[in-house]
Amino acid sequence: MAEENSTDTSIICYAPSMITTNGVWQGDNPLDFSLPLFVLQLTLVVVVTRVFVFILKPFRQPRVISEILGGIVLGPSVLGRYDKFANTVFPQRSVMVLETMANVGLLYFLFLVGVEMDIMVVRKTGKRALTIAIGGMVLPFLIGAAFSFSMHRSDDHLGQGTYILFLGVALSVTAFPVLARILAELKLINTEIGRISMSAALVNDMFAWILLALAIALAESEKTSFASLWVMISSAAFIAVCVFVVRPGISWIIRKTPEGENFSELYICLILTGVMISGFITDSIGTHSVFGAFVFGLVIPNGPLGLTLIEKLEDFVSGLLLPLFFAISGLKTNIASIEGPATWLTLMLVIFLACAGKVIGTVIVAFFHGMPVREGITIGLLLNTKGLVEMIVLNVGKDQKVLDDETFATMVLIALVMTGVITPIVTVLYKPVRRSVSYKRRTIQQTKPDSELRVLVCVHTPRNVPTIINLLEASHATKRSPICIYVLHLVELTGRASAMLIVHSTRKSGRPALNRTQAQSDHIINAFENYEQHAAFVAVQPLTAISPYSTMHEDVCSLAEDKRVSFIIIPFHKQQTVDGGMEATNPAYRLVNQNLLENSPCSVGILVDRGLNGATRLTSNSISLQVAVLFFGGPDDREALAYAWRMAEHPGISLSVLRFIPDEDVTTDAAASMKKQRQLDDEYINAFRAANAEYESILYVDKVVSNGEETVAAVRSMDSSHDLFIVGRGEGMLSPLTAGLTDWSECPELGAIGDLLASSDFAATVSVLVVQQYVGLAGQENDMDLPDSPVHSHEHPRPTYGLENPR
Repeated sequence: MAEENSTDTSIICYAPSMITTNGVWQGDNPLDFSLPLFVLQLTLVVVVTRVFVFILKPFRQPRVISEILGGIVLGPSVLGRYDKFANTVFPQRSVMVLETMANVGLLYFLFLVGVEMDIMVVRKTGKRALTIAIGGMVLPFLIGAAFSFSMHRSDDHLGQGTYILFLGVALSVTAFPVLARILAELKLINTEIGRISMSAALVNDMFAWILLALAIALAESEKTSFASLWVMISSAAFIAVCVFVVRPGISWIIRKTPEGENFSELYICLILTGVMISGFITDSIGTHSVFGAFVFGLVIPNGPLGLTLIEKLEDFVSGLLLPLFFAISGLKTNIASIEGPATWLTLMLVIFLACAGKVIGTVIVAFFHGMPVREGITIGLLLNTKGLVEMIVLNVGKDQKVLDDETFATMVLIALVMTGVITPIVTVLYKPVRRSVSYKRRTIQQTKPDSELRVLVCVHTPRNVPTIINLLEASHATKRSPICIYVLHLVELTGRASAMLIVHSTRKSGRPALNRTQAQSDHIINAFENYEQHAAFVAVQPLTAISPYSTMHEDVCSLAEDKRVSFIIIPFHKQQTVDGGMEATNPAYRLVNQNLLENSPCSVGILVDRGLNGATRLTSNSISLQVAVLFFGGPDDREALAYAWRMAEHPGISLSVLRFIPDEDVTTDAAASMKKQRQLDDEYINAFRAANAEYESILYVDKVVSNGEETVAAVRSMDSSHDLFIVGRGEGMLSPLTAGLTDWSECPELGAIGDLLASSDFAATVSVLVVQQYVGLAGQENDMDLPDSPVHSHEHPRPTYGLENPR
């Protein structure tokens, strides 16, 4: 017995009564008791991790790096060097509680990973992603195997085979959630490279789990070779039970719960307990407990149940418990244990060769598939992202004494460096080729009446969809002038892995959604596809943009430019409440709108959605709307009239154009540019009146007013029979008719009149479309016929979207 214990010299006595303290006033030190100590440790871990997240945000580093760094800083490498800190905050006796909680967090996190992973997606990834995944695994695995001979101590009680397996898996895995996050940060998620990397990472992840289970089974049964055989057999039996017993049971629960109803608490509790039981069984068998949780998660069908479980668990598990696991990895990492320049040299060499191995493997496969070398290198680099699987492999290896302190610290640093360098290298290496798109039809006014109108519709939530569809229906697609609609679902990039899975467009429709974001996306896409089937001469192409709200406008602008769009429609950030007032849904939407108005490469319309009453059926020509245009002058108002003019050709649309003219008494010391605008207004209005003189459904009225008050009174007096107001934003136009209105405006991005119509105290609750015309870079003085000055470019690489031009 003494021989077996010779490696562990420290014996820790644990007093069960010392859980909670009697209080400082009774002379107790809270840190001598396990609960207060654990709470302090957890708080420290979360705070340090968050500080690193904040520091590394400008460098676009994934959260995993902050979490591991946080652990290293708290561990023996930095703060733990001071004995006082180490013995007070992370004493030896507390490690058991910490490890236990970290493993509970890990258990549930891997259960969630299993729930979110769709095996069908892996099956449908296609030959290219599959071969790239395998190519990217084989070489690093072989390099790991080669190095294991130099790093493996002959006096270890473990076989060479197990050591090879551990080192190989640690070097060859790819972390899917981390990769997804990096791709979104680099705005590559909608590119061909992004899709291939994601698919390959998914496949790689699956292989890694199988190899990990194998490695653990071999490591835990060094006594006899028969033991590992029994481990394999019982693991296979466990998987069979999960697939043939547990899965039908869970399907029965789903069938028993009516659609749209919440799952009963009993079922959720049963499943969450099932995670623990699976962990217990696989731990007893001899594989790791996380393997059981992962398999249990895999057998839960995608759909509402998975959705509910993810929403209940994700933030708590990945926000609080998971950082503990990474912190524990950091606490075990003692950089000081890496001794001598020779070890550091080996470390550098392993990092370089493993990284190069993955890149070379990927490039070779990519070359066979006819992809450019640069793309192959980029994918190879992206597949070098490390994360959770790697840390689990290393921790299990250390627990099983496969890896000593030195090797463990070396491997943690390898993971850290390999993941950390990817973002900067890929940013430098892979800039999607931006052909400078110069196209003329950047506004509706310039789009010829007999050519295709291209519209980009941005949607945040399904709530925006009905009004937008009715607006598009009213836009009157004809054989002579069809409408091509790009529907862009805007999704915020959060740290959650579940939000990323929405990108996986290999999912065929009809399969249940993996999470709420994807469910929303499906609803939006289905609504527009349904509209496309019922409407004639309309083509719809759905896309998803995932990025932080601060840079979301770049995705919208670059897609608009790529697709040569004339008009972007985006919802206003406020929506109507039941009592007719307006409330902000998400303040970040406003930021997107403001950025878009500043940077858009074409005309933009902000839609204040209060429903379009006249439009109930979606069959063509059945829509009937009363549309009013308030015309004050300037490019934005001309664009608004151009859109309304197009609508007026629809047989169900009645159009009223109200032109506000300043009273002759109003003195205007208009500059030459204003006179030019006035002349352009007159020409356009005259052309409009001449073309529509004989149509009864089009009403034109001149309204003479002398100041802002009279304008407001005139607008308020308009009868409430209208369904939609179309107004220009009036940017850069100084009109005496709107003087003073801007002083009170809540939302300047709508302009003076748009803000008035959208305000809660405006009597008529009518939808409003506020239009801003694209005027190029030279500003308002530019002649309106010279539009195709290329829009100013953004610093970030533009995403190239994976859809072809419809032409």
